[in-house]
Amino acid sequence: MTTKQNFPADFRDYIKNNTLVGIKGGRVRDSFLNIWMVEVEGRFFSRSWNKSNRSWFTEFLNTGIGQIKFDNKVIDVGGKQLSPDDQLQEKIDLAYLKKYDQQDNIFYAKGITQPEYAHYTMEFFPEN
Repeated sequence: MTTKQNFPADFRDYIKNNTLVGIKGGRVRDSFLNIWMVEVEGRFFSRSWNKSNRSWFTEFLNTGIGQIKFDNKVIDVGGKQLSPDDQLQEKIDLAYLKKYDQQDNIFYAKGITQPEYAHYTMEFFPEN
């Protein structure tokens, strides 16, 4: 199912024009971690670089909720792991490679688009 998420316009603009966004999985962590996020077909995705057992990603797996910080704003979000074999994975790879093509980022963009990272893809949904 391809549905455009109803995120605020200023959030959409921020993601298009910035390489980092703050993320916090669950509701118990005090601080935000800066991560990469891409938009594909009006939907928002991130991948866990470290694939750690204690991370924003695993908190979303465990609780399904978290927050995104952009500029000086914080929005509550839900998160759901995208299936590694979802057809959008290839488009997400391409979005990472296109958005993070700066010299300092290209090594990591190529890394995070390797097949094993598909398992660590999270989709975000606005919470009302």
